Amino acid sequence: MSTTRILIVEDDMIIAANISLQLSNLGYEVTGIETKGEEAIHHALETKPDIILMDIHLKGEITGIDAAHEIHKILDIPLIFLTANQDDATFEKAKETHPFAFISKPFTKQILERTIALVEERIKVNPAAISSMETGADVYEDRIFIRNQNKLIKVMLDDILWVEAERNYCKIITAQQSYLIVSPLNKFCEKIGQKRFIRIHRSFMVNFSKLDAVTDSCVELKGKLIPIGKQYKEYLHKMLNKL
Repeated sequence: MSTTRILIVEDDMIIAANISLQLSNLGYEVTGIETKGEEAIHHALETKPDIILMDIHLKGEITGIDAAHEIHKILDIPLIFLTANQDDATFEKAKETHPFAFISKPFTKQILERTIALVEERIKVNPAAISSMETGADVYEDRIFIRNQNKLIKVMLDDILWVEAERNYCKIITAQQSYLIVSPLNKFCEKIGQKRFIRIHRSFMVNFSKLDAVTDSCVELKGKLIPIGKQYKEYLHKMLNKL
């Protein structure tokens, strides 16, 4: 049986180190300690822990609740909130992220151990309680269907302005909104083909028909300047000369 992997998100390093030590002694693998919501999001998406212990009140621009919302847009990782604040408004906001449990500070090693064990048991008994399916996309002739939390979202290819690489993810940009899918840009390029889209940089693919302007070093789409990589420049100019 594989070891449960747990991410700790706590801005008090003394508390975080103590939790990490307790978890290690209990036989769990700690994937890391993050003190800010932004770092917690990146860590969760990269390492995909089995459980996240998240402090509700984090120092920085975003709270633990905000970070939980962002993580759950991509992955439904079971989450346990840590909180010293018992007010109803905070509790109601936290509930919207569908956490598996709350632990009130200060807490004992026994409470921590039992709470995590209950979450593990809940996942075992009812795997459908979480949907850890990554967000992906099915590509068709003139549209893609983005899979996200058991929903299929239709996006017409003509509506896509550009696709941007973010590590192992792709951000699909339309005029209305953006979507994040779990796929390296290379693989997404292979799926989508080059009928409408052209790779102009190792981190960007653009909808050729949507280009507003092209210079020697970048292209412009709806006010966004996107750099042209050296290895892609020749092919782009060939395409432009065909017009």
